[in-house]
Amino acid sequence: MGSVTRTVDVDYLVVGAGAAGMAFTDALIDHADVRVALVDRRAGVGGHWREAYPFVRLHQASTFYGVASTVLGGDVQQTGPEAGLHERADQAAITAYYVDVLAERMVGPGRVELFAGCDHLGDRTFVRLDSGERFEVPERCRVVDARYLAPDIPAETPPRFGVGDGARVVPVNDLVRLEEAPSQYVVVGSGKTATDAIVWLLTHDVDPDAICWVRPRDPWMLNRALVQPDPAVYLGMVADMMRAAAEGKSLDDVFLRLEDAGIMLRIDRSVTPTMAKAPTLGTWELELLSSVEHVVRRGRLVSVGRGRIDVADGSVAVADDAVVVNCAADGLKNPPRVPLWRPETITLQPIRAGFPCFGAALAGYVEATRSDDDVKNALCPPSSYGNTLQDWATMNVLGMRASAAFGAEPDIREWSSRVALNPARVAPDHPASAALDDALARLGAHTGPGLARLVELGGRQS
Repeated sequence: MGSVTRTVDVDYLVVGAGAAGMAFTDALIDHADVRVALVDRRAGVGGHWREAYPFVRLHQASTFYGVASTVLGGDVQQTGPEAGLHERADQAAITAYYVDVLAERMVGPGRVELFAGCDHLGDRTFVRLDSGERFEVPERCRVVDARYLAPDIPAETPPRFGVGDGARVVPVNDLVRLEEAPSQYVVVGSGKTATDAIVWLLTHDVDPDAICWVRPRDPWMLNRALVQPDPAVYLGMVADMMRAAAEGKSLDDVFLRLEDAGIMLRIDRSVTPTMAKAPTLGTWELELLSSVEHVVRRGRLVSVGRGRIDVADGSVAVADDAVVVNCAADGLKNPPRVPLWRPETITLQPIRAGFPCFGAALAGYVEATRSDDDVKNALCPPSSYGNTLQDWATMNVLGMRASAAFGAEPDIREWSSRVALNPARVAPDHPASAALDDALARLGAHTGPGLARLVELGGRQS
């Protein structure tokens, strides 16, 4: 006898209960009387945060992350190397936050039903992984793809390199579980996960000389002190960024100007970075990272063996007992940009430059308040993430144009001014100041020329 498929009577099927799916759903149900089925293959809400390495923190202020209705955290740190900067939530705080949002904001009012441990089969069908029970949603239901840009994480991704007999390879999650310290750590990766791992090692008294960093590309990173929920600071940074863009002779020159302005950071000033995913970094972290001198820049890691690693350009000797810490995974995806609203699905993507939670919340608000998909797409054209310097230019060109499009709508402008997720907001009750007036004036003066120059320098628009 065949299994019975249960029909779930909802208006929206949101596939993915991570940051994007939760932000979209929260804004949608706050502004429309609809029912939502929220589906995720994991055991609960929170997406990749449920499987992240235990010492991870947001690389941005907590205020910029989460859902529009509920601020994740807004306190200023009083002590430590980031005193004066806004707090950054850790894994435990983030996962607890999403559990609370689900219980207090979504499921309680009876508008959202969570189907955890379920896999979306495509179209309007999903299945429970443990029992095989199948579900479907009505034809009128809109499907929302909140997984299009879901990150890969080392804990769930096999190493991209060969592992020979006798080699010890652990995902970054297991770094804290090592019972015996090796004589050498080989950290593999160029991005935020690798920098987090090295900072963790160095703050736990590992000698910098005991670390070998396999870093195929050097990254540009944003100075965290300038990406703060203070409009005078944040908008002043964007104004300076647009000025540097307007005056730059090449993209490399733009980034060097941004470095001179204190906006961009690089670990080694003797190397010109080619990677611009641009997570934020504290200057105290930069100082620690710069203490690691054994850096392998000879292409991607091909394989590891006992006492040896093989890279694209030869082999490098390592300690026989070395632990290879795998930090390499696609944390920021760059699939093709597609219209958010298409007949078959709503595909969540960034809208302004960066800040994916704000983009997903904005899409939820626009879905709730507009009826025509062409209008919605005109207001919320997709942006992308940075990777190469050219990708970074594209992200900023598209993001600034999108900000102009949705910001021209009075209701969206009013809504976004009240949403802490929006880094560019000036809250209605924000006190006037000369610093804010100056930032706004400079932003107005430099944005047009800066964007025009970024287009010339390679900011693709298609």
